[in-house]
Amino acid sequence: MLLKPIISEKSTALAGEKKYTFKVVKSATKPQIKQAVEKTFGVKVLEVRTITVRGKNYRSGKRWIIRKRADWKKAVVKIAPDKQIDLFEAAVGK
Repeated sequence: MLLKPIISEKSTALAGEKKYTFKVVKSATKPQIKQAVEKTFGVKVLEVRTITVRGKNYRSGKRWIIRKRADWKKAVVKIAPDKQIDLFEAAVGK
């Protein structure tokens, strides 16, 4: 279900509020995402929010043909206040 964490300026700011952002499988549901995060990181998930991100258009090739990147799904997961995910905390310390 979880493909990779999204580490950006906005997501590291949200990590301070105990909200962590992940790129997930497009067909994943909120209960599946919750279960995957709890199993992988050993934390209690309080809330899951999902966003389907539309793929951007881009031009490529000799004749500048317009193509489209694939759509993908993002999940913002809120965890219990007494827990943390170390993967994001390491990014904040850089």
